[in-house]
Amino acid sequence: MSALLDGDLPEAGRVAGVSLTEHFVTDAARWLWRFRLDQMAADPGRAQWMVRQAVVGDRGLVVGHAGFHGPPDEVGMVEVGYFIAPDFRRRGYARSTLIELLRRAAAEPTVTTVRAAISPDNVASLATIAGLGFVEVGEQWDEVDGREVVFEVPARRVPPAW
Repeated sequence: MSALLDGDLPEAGRVAGVSLTEHFVTDAARWLWRFRLDQMAADPGRAQWMVRQAVVGDRGLVVGHAGFHGPPDEVGMVEVGYFIAPDFRRRGYARSTLIELLRRAAAEPTVTTVRAAISPDNVASLATIAGLGFVEVGEQWDEVDGREVVFEVPARRVPPAW
């Protein structure tokens, strides 16, 4: 993340062991890397829950990034976040990535609930969670993204693979 924050895509790819695209060094992505690095500096234990590359196939095609906003909170809730690069959208990668996040959450005994907060205008993300058991539980205001609809699913409800 430090190399990405510095805009050094070749070094970030070397450290990650995969080729990364320009989508990892956009202004929005750099904001995310700074935010996550600050979180990990404050609590290094958060690192295992943070963002990872979304990799497809045995050739290591990186289609985006995904992870959790942090470790489980005091009631066992984790929130997912995912981004699929525009060139790879509408191919099922977001759904597959989300399923892997749900599996990761289900494997952790302290996680009871998985949350997704989505802008009501984000039709693609709303479609991605459809059919995965998420239930609308309310709304929230995000300082960066504005109004979001909040969905949750029990962590032990792992959907079948595609």
